[in-house]
Amino acid sequence: MVLSYILPSSETGSEKPEAKKGLRMSALFLGEVRDGLTMINMQSAFLIVSKQYTEKQAGILFFVFGMSQFLFQAPAGYLYDYTEQKVLWLSTAAVSTTLLTVITAMFAAPNGGNLAFMILIKFLQGAVTSFIPPGLNSITRGIVGGNGMTEQVSVNEMMNHLGTAIIVFIGSLVGYYMYPSLGLLFLVSPIACLGALLSLQSIPKQDIDHAAARGLESTAEQSTDNNYVSAEDSKASADGAADSDVIMAAQAESPWTVLRDPILLLFILAVFLFHMSNGTVLPLVMQTLALGGGGGGILMSGLCIIVAQLFMVASARTCGEYSGKYGRKKLFLIGLFSVPVRCLILTLLVRLRDTQGLEGSTLLKVVILSTQMLDGVGAGVFGTMYILVTSDLSQGSGRFSFILGLTTAAMSIGGTVSGYLGEALAQDLGYESAFFILMILSLAPALLYTFFMPETLSMKDPVTEGGEEEPSKTSYKELL
Repeated sequence: MVLSYILPSSETGSEKPEAKKGLRMSALFLGEVRDGLTMINMQSAFLIVSKQYTEKQAGILFFVFGMSQFLFQAPAGYLYDYTEQKVLWLSTAAVSTTLLTVITAMFAAPNGGNLAFMILIKFLQGAVTSFIPPGLNSITRGIVGGNGMTEQVSVNEMMNHLGTAIIVFIGSLVGYYMYPSLGLLFLVSPIACLGALLSLQSIPKQDIDHAAARGLESTAEQSTDNNYVSAEDSKASADGAADSDVIMAAQAESPWTVLRDPILLLFILAVFLFHMSNGTVLPLVMQTLALGGGGGGILMSGLCIIVAQLFMVASARTCGEYSGKYGRKKLFLIGLFSVPVRCLILTLLVRLRDTQGLEGSTLLKVVILSTQMLDGVGAGVFGTMYILVTSDLSQGSGRFSFILGLTTAAMSIGGTVSGYLGEALAQDLGYESAFFILMILSLAPALLYTFFMPETLSMKDPVTEGGEEEPSKTSYKELL
């Protein structure tokens, strides 16, 4: 049923069908490695439950991983704005993070005995995963152009979340049956990586317009049906620049000009605050269900991710269908305000568990698990909309990947702070207090975006007199 909801029955009438198919399948298999967070969350549960790490030791690894991502996100985006070897860089990043995941599972010592080595591994993993989000989205923009981003990013996100759900489901079953030898569940990572490599190699290189990929639509034609006609198809390069590793675009703004945009800076702040409050909620929920639960606890913690990812599929589709019609801001706010609601419910549920002695209650665990539907709404909306807003803000600047690197870096540093803060709060004050404090913190980005962030859709897309996006001749189902 989920597959029929996402996968296309026909690609008739869609331009660049082979490239879009490769893009979809790449997003499906990259779901497990895209930003590293899914496997980092699984690794956290693995280290705490199977390797007897403390919450603070796991938090330190989160911190190092996130700081590394923060340091490398902007340089990675800057690179993708210039290189034409986008597929090669993305493939290399996918292989590297997979190897580091396997190393974690194989060499983590009990009780954090080789914590320094694991810190080095997480630093390297944070660095290489920084090249995945800007790589996939840069290739996407190069294939569909700015006008096609709303629909295609939604498709990418749906496939991404579906891939994550499938991989985590397989891993959770392996963990359940092999408990307590949980390291074997990470064998799914190489399988996903192989699928990603094959899918990326199926994308025809000539279908990626590298000027469009960096947000310079002025160098190519844009049709009214949201299908992008590449500059290479309309004008041959006299100096053979299409075969070069680096492209030149005099129209691109300088990084310093980009950094002086107050709306971009406000958006970066909102992104940081969202992930500072939301980043650690999932691992805390997973730990709440996994601790003391044996193999069943591991299965429940894996279901946390699966439930959330399936709801993220629906959220991503909703964003693709309605963000062009109703604007980015309204949908974004739904995602932002879902976090404090979720944290409030978790606070009450954990209090009920602790005061009534319901630690072993299956019913209560199922109810706690059901709160992941709100995670699917919050993170699902955010994961799609932050890319679209970034695309809006970068229109015509020639710095799409660089700006995406900045916003993703804000996510990373926010998740870094959140990871250590949440684990420290859980260990020192208990899970109830941790969820309550995170609820208060999560109100900040929602209120900031409500009162200070403008609608960004009009900055990019052509609109009709009624204020709605010009309808596309290519249907949404065809884009799938």
